Amino acid sequence: MATNTAVDVVMPQMGVSVSEGTITKWSKNVGETIEADETLLEISTDKVDTEVPSPATGVVTEILVQEGETVEVGTVLARIGGEAGTAAPAPEATPEPATQAAAAESAAAATEGQAAPPEPQPPAQPPQQVAPGNGKAFVSPVVARIAAEHGIDPSNVPGTGTGGRVTKKDILGFVESGAQAPAPPAPETPVEAAPAQAPPPPPPAPAAAPAPAAAKPATAPAPPTVGPAQAGESLEPMSAMRRGIAEHMRRSLDTSAHVTSAIEVDMTKVVQIREKLKKEYQSAYGVNPTYLAFIARATVETLRDYPWVNGELRGDQIVTRNYVNLGFAVELADGKGLIVPNLKNAETLNLLGMAKGIADVARRAREKQLTPDDVAGGSFTITNPGGYGTFHGTPVISQPQAGILGTYAIVKRPWVITDENGADAIAIRSMMNLTLTYDHRLVDGAYAGRFLRDLRGRLQSWSETDY
Repeated sequence: MATNTAVDVVMPQMGVSVSEGTITKWSKNVGETIEADETLLEISTDKVDTEVPSPATGVVTEILVQEGETVEVGTVLARIGGEAGTAAPAPEATPEPATQAAAAESAAAATEGQAAPPEPQPPAQPPQQVAPGNGKAFVSPVVARIAAEHGIDPSNVPGTGTGGRVTKKDILGFVESGAQAPAPPAPETPVEAAPAQAPPPPPPAPAAAPAPAAAKPATAPAPPTVGPAQAGESLEPMSAMRRGIAEHMRRSLDTSAHVTSAIEVDMTKVVQIREKLKKEYQSAYGVNPTYLAFIARATVETLRDYPWVNGELRGDQIVTRNYVNLGFAVELADGKGLIVPNLKNAETLNLLGMAKGIADVARRAREKQLTPDDVAGGSFTITNPGGYGTFHGTPVISQPQAGILGTYAIVKRPWVITDENGADAIAIRSMMNLTLTYDHRLVDGAYAGRFLRDLRGRLQSWSETDY
């Protein structure tokens, strides 16, 4: 039932470390009716893209934050029901009362100023000394991390958020521009030297000119400024998710010593067993036992024996785990993004449970129904570009993990096999390449090679009792 009382729609808390979100799309406009739990808007954070359902049934009376804007958790985004929508346009249609009110306030202020001489104190206050920090004492954990990685003081970055707060978009833009902001010394010099150096203005001018010139050599790696589109080109802004992917991938390459090892696997037994199970699983459980489910099951078993592949470096400490939170790289529609949800405690799942889990997280990823908890805490990742026919790759590790497994196309090839009598023969087998990209700071080549060898052994010797 439609509500007659205005209901606020606020930016939801999408995880403990998530302090802000970006509006990517409004599904309803002002004046349109929406049902409770119907999708009202889509938001993007550095963790996940998701849909926000309406908290009530009624008419959308106000939209307070536009698409593309980034705001803090708890910010009112829109209102449903009530009279807010009709009250907002009123001041625009009749500006004269507002002008009269402003005049009345000015007159009142003038009267108060005459009665209270202490009023001239504001110009003498030293708030300008706070200007170097822009008053932005709070920054989100994401902004703080990016600033620390690039050696930037967030207080020197111009902020577009509420009250001048620095948002993720601001800090990324500042890094990409390659700007150097020596904001702290600039205000102090005029404030202290203004009485003595007021007559000679030329000295400051030369000081300002070398500053940009000095900044350019220090920021040579920064991307060039994007100009207008040339003939045959089109430009589109990066989405919040794409910015997050770009930052995460670049940080991973800057952090880990990436090495990739590969191995060939005879998947013939898995292909045969899958054909037997396919009809049963689909009719009885409504799930398809994909090759990825078999590989994931064997991977979890192998990780038990190679904890460093399932671990991470945390400072100068090596972290190992007695559980596997197995992540799966999922492509979103039209290649517009990539997200890695994970199955918690995947070591507890049999083949059927693994197949169900993979199907569930993939579906919810594409339908934007994931939560930050679904993408947080992964310990090892599998990416499956083989579904498109690729036979080799060098994936990028998802930080702070130590490894990522790449699975590739299964193709029939002639292969030398040895029968029970030790005789060699050439047979047609279903072959697949596997790659393990690992952080060489923690995982050595021999360790990675043994992991791949044992994983291959499990897949090639798969029996009907293994699920």
